[in-house]
Amino acid sequence: MIRNFFRHLLESIKSLKRNGWMTLASVSAVTITLTLAGVFLAIIMNATKLAQDVEGNVDVTVFVDIGTEEKELKELKTELADLRHVDKVQFSSKEDQLKKIQAALGDAWNLFEGDNNPLYDVYIVSATESRYIKQVADQATELASVNRADYGGNSADRIIKISSVVRTWGLAAAALLIFVAIFLISNTIRITILSRKREIQIMRLVGAKNGYIRGPFFLEGGWIGLIGAIVPILIVTFGYQRIYELAAPYLLQSNLNLLSPENLVWKLDVFMAVGGYLIGSLGSVISMRRFLKI
Repeated sequence: MIRNFFRHLLESIKSLKRNGWMTLASVSAVTITLTLAGVFLAIIMNATKLAQDVEGNVDVTVFVDIGTEEKELKELKTELADLRHVDKVQFSSKEDQLKKIQAALGDAWNLFEGDNNPLYDVYIVSATESRYIKQVADQATELASVNRADYGGNSADRIIKISSVVRTWGLAAAALLIFVAIFLISNTIRITILSRKREIQIMRLVGAKNGYIRGPFFLEGGWIGLIGAIVPILIVTFGYQRIYELAAPYLLQSNLNLLSPENLVWKLDVFMAVGGYLIGSLGSVISMRRFLKI
């Protein structure tokens, strides 16, 4: 059994080399398909999380103009507390905001300490209920010394709209690409079968079982799928980490955040590796059923 497995493994690798251009085309189709699928899935999952954060959020982040003096800060706090539907008001300095970001992103933001700190002093204004946060944000924006007031709603709304478009058209494109990938893989396997037709006939005559004959072709399809998953895995692993680092500082100031790379990336990587193998294997099965008449 083990000897047969390694024999099939070697045969599958030889077939990949033998059908170089077709193998490359099949791997490319799998790569494009899984890259798009991984990106779409990451967007949809994060859009869902942001929408949930907004729905459960009762805090409005009020950004104070740079250079606002202490007396004006106290007056602003009183004005914010007097707004309708406001439960409490808490001050958070730009140093506190920086520490919050450093806790989420690590030492990457240590360079911005002291005079290099680009963040704002903020007031965290808690509404009595989540349905009032937009009203509170609009009222706070009109006050003196306020740069802007944000509750994450606008950002989340835009992301949700984008994810809706991606979900509709992206999944359709991914489905089309999956079909193309399976088609190319099945044709690659077909070429291998035709090139080894005489050898297959001899194995059949000497009593080789169907499973033994099909083994190398099944493994070849799996190899194509797994090789095609390498680039998408690298793109998602390093690309998502970079996007998270760029987006997190802005979202954290609005009490929002993306899914952490530690919780998301490995799931997407497993999804793409398994998906690549299944696409390759399915292409092999289709090819064997249609063209391997034994």
